[in-house]
Amino acid sequence: MSTVPVSPAASSNVPRIARRRPRTARIGVFGVGHHTYWAQFPGLHDEMLAKIADTVSRVAATGVEVTNFGLVDQARAAYALLPRLKAADLDLVFCDMVTYATSATFGIIIRSLDVPIVLVALQPLAALDYARATTQLQLANDDFCSVPEFTGVAIRMGKRPPEVILGTRENDAEAAAELVEWCEIAMALHDVKRARIGHFGHPIEHMLDMQTDQTALTAAFGCHIVQTEADDLLRHEREVTAGEIAVKRAEILALFDTPDPKSDPLTRTLTEEDLLTSARVAAALDRFVAHHQLDGLAYYYEGEPGSALRTLVTNLIVGNSLLTAAGFPMCGESDLKTCLAMLIMDRLGIGGSFAEFHPIDFREGFVLVGHDGPHHLNIADGKPVLRSLIKYHGKPGHGASVEFKIKEGPITMLSVGVTAQGKFKFIIAEGESVHGPIPATGNTNTRGFFRPDVKTFLKRWVAEGPTHHFALGIGHRAQALRRIGEALGVETVIIPREKSS
Repeated sequence: MSTVPVSPAASSNVPRIARRRPRTARIGVFGVGHHTYWAQFPGLHDEMLAKIADTVSRVAATGVEVTNFGLVDQARAAYALLPRLKAADLDLVFCDMVTYATSATFGIIIRSLDVPIVLVALQPLAALDYARATTQLQLANDDFCSVPEFTGVAIRMGKRPPEVILGTRENDAEAAAELVEWCEIAMALHDVKRARIGHFGHPIEHMLDMQTDQTALTAAFGCHIVQTEADDLLRHEREVTAGEIAVKRAEILALFDTPDPKSDPLTRTLTEEDLLTSARVAAALDRFVAHHQLDGLAYYYEGEPGSALRTLVTNLIVGNSLLTAAGFPMCGESDLKTCLAMLIMDRLGIGGSFAEFHPIDFREGFVLVGHDGPHHLNIADGKPVLRSLIKYHGKPGHGASVEFKIKEGPITMLSVGVTAQGKFKFIIAEGESVHGPIPATGNTNTRGFFRPDVKTFLKRWVAEGPTHHFALGIGHRAQALRRIGEALGVETVIIPREKSS
């Protein structure tokens, strides 16, 4: 059996996979003020419009579609704006608190919109020059003045108080980062509400936590589940050309290392046969997802032993990983819930790899987190590895399998569980990916350290009722995920990192 030559050692210049399409969202910006001021203080109105334009420019720089709805300075203007906001099909609205405004400029809007509204209170000045201060200068920096009035009215309207970005317009990295994060949240909401998630096959028998009501997914998230057939993928495979296979083969060899096996007798150096099979199946997947116009895919199917269909459905790992890194989440074991979690993480720009818990290291105090199957290659630490496996543990078939650990540093996990009442629940945690060896088994694994200690963390995690799978991403982004959960009306829990009192 021929093997593929070992590729050069991994370097920091690891090829990364481009997105299939850019992230986007539809965001509206309107400012608020008090109409009485304009005649009293010449030039103040234009100054407020300039502040709104500045916010619009900052939002547009994140790559979203942004609409400037202008300045609302009295109740009738708010009522006139409301139908325009609704007609724009927005994912998020920024209310720019450019100066004091009565809450009548906001009340009907917070009452009637069903998308997140974020108050932006960014002063032009870090502090007034008190010796030279004027009333007009105070009004130009009164961005926070009516925030308590607005949040109080939101609560009286039966709404959650809107979150606030508070700081200065210049030299405030924290406030700038919050604005970007809200734009990323809008990107996640935009796609999860409109996603077409493909599905074929069934959960692995006996995995009761994998069973998912597809209508409930549409009800909770807005996405549509496209029921497809494994045989349809087989049809697309028959149409793949030699040229498509050659292109995929070259892409795979450029992205992966192919080292010799280590201690695991199930592993082999990647064979030419497994490489070509993976390339052919990856090309078929590209045709399949384009044909069905999908944004993600969850699947599990076994097929008849020895059949072409079994060869196909058991060799999806490499093609799935290529697609996942391109912003198209692919989820094994028919896990639709985790497919959505991976989509959300990807749109936040933090990856989103398919994961579960592996053995615990009680000596050093960490747990291995990983999985066989598809993974987000763009968050790999160094160049990912391909190994040939003579069999997949717990599943039929054999072939190429992906192995890597994710980047060292902060990590975030999102599992989508289901309550006894049939409602979805976000379970979120933050930890650290720490340097150290992982098993050379052809699976991903990362050394996950969690506070206050691994035992306490794992007990807290399982007590919240997660699915045994979760999406694994880089960075500490629990608060962004919380905000997404709240915007979707999904119960959300962040596992505490502190010791019990």
